Amino acid sequence: MESNIRGIIFDLDGVICFTDIFHYQAWKKMADNEGIEFNEKINERLRGVSRAESLEIILEKVSREYTPEEKASLMVQKNNMYRELLATMTTADLSDEVKNTLDTLREKGLKLAIGSSSKNAKFILQQIGLGDYFDAVSDGTNIQRSKPDPQVFLMAAEMLGFAPEECLVVEDAEAGIDAADAGHFHKAGIGPARNYGKTEFPLNSFADLLQIF
Repeated sequence: MESNIRGIIFDLDGVICFTDIFHYQAWKKMADNEGIEFNEKINERLRGVSRAESLEIILEKVSREYTPEEKASLMVQKNNMYRELLATMTTADLSDEVKNTLDTLREKGLKLAIGSSSKNAKFILQQIGLGDYFDAVSDGTNIQRSKPDPQVFLMAAEMLGFAPEECLVVEDAEAGIDAADAGHFHKAGIGPARNYGKTEFPLNSFADLLQIF
């Protein structure tokens, strides 16, 4: 067991549950309404970054300049569509593997937190039955700088009362691993982040966390 680790900070989307398809569908609908090209390759670049930064990536090749007001309107449109899709989520969207692993980690005495750039994190947690489960939730509502800046993880660690060196961050995005690295956290990578060079603990599955502790 990594005895110096006392807390685990989880990214939400792609780690605890999967809402990638909803993000894609909402951005795609917004882009189609505007006549903007959007595909899965562009969508891959949005992994782990904020809504505002995602919109800038989508608008990169657009010939005209969007005003700040227009950009704000597009983000509202996207978020409204996204929340409509999120409202369809239920406890069935939380796998037994994830829930059982979280319960076992808690039984081992570890404190558990969420570190997500999403402003919808608490709503998603409520939908999947984890509304009051975590010891701390740091999300897009209480940060000014999104990943790869470490702010969201630093705030989660502060909420837990631990130093970064006492916390493990679990991420599926390279931007998230970069953020954890910048904040001096331990780093576990799952999915696309598993084979990233800065990942300290590669995970084939969520349950592999139990091999660390």
